[in-house]
Amino acid sequence: MIDLARSGGHSAPAARRKVAVESLGNVAAALGQLDFGASIFAITRGQWSMIDAILHTLDCCASPCAVSVWTWTVAEYEIECLTRLQRDSRLSTGRLVIDHAARHRNAGIIAAWKAGFGPESVRYVVNHAKIATVADADGRRFLLRGSMNLNFNPRFEQFDITEGGDEFAMVKRIEDDLPVLADDAPGAAIYAASRVGEVFQADELAMFQRQGAIKRWSK
Repeated sequence: MIDLARSGGHSAPAARRKVAVESLGNVAAALGQLDFGASIFAITRGQWSMIDAILHTLDCCASPCAVSVWTWTVAEYEIECLTRLQRDSRLSTGRLVIDHAARHRNAGIIAAWKAGFGPESVRYVVNHAKIATVADADGRRFLLRGSMNLNFNPRFEQFDITEGGDEFAMVKRIEDDLPVLADDAPGAAIYAASRVGEVFQADELAMFQRQGAIKRWSK
């Protein structure tokens, strides 16, 4: 079991740490021992968050592990958990795929991630996905995704985790294609890297512009 109570220098507030310890027990009970071929879907009532699911997955894995985290925003506690595991040789690599707006909201926290995992370990994109990948030394490849954020979520959330499969490979391919951008990269470069403008071609958008193509719901 990962000891969240052990301090690693400047730590997050004690109240947040207590919630994480309690919810980590809940995620272990909910997901159980994870192994090859795992496939679990869950609905929570806020008992645990994405960071708890990541930590539990690491508990089930052979160290060291490679981890990636996709998120819209991030807080000090969650980054502290993962960078401490890197210092303890539990993690070999870490990659953070984060919305570009976090450069301004969470500059110090992102700097702490880079200090732990390297200057090229962050990908700035236009992002609202909540995804994590964990690949261990024995070949397990876990893909975690859901509606929950990294931090405490006192509300209904959905979550699922699978081991192996094409979905893991697809996420890693997308990650590998993302360029490393500077902290002060212009928004145009980030949008180009995210390729959000390539979702629809001109002929696809035309269907929405034709009169009567979109109908309004009525009673």
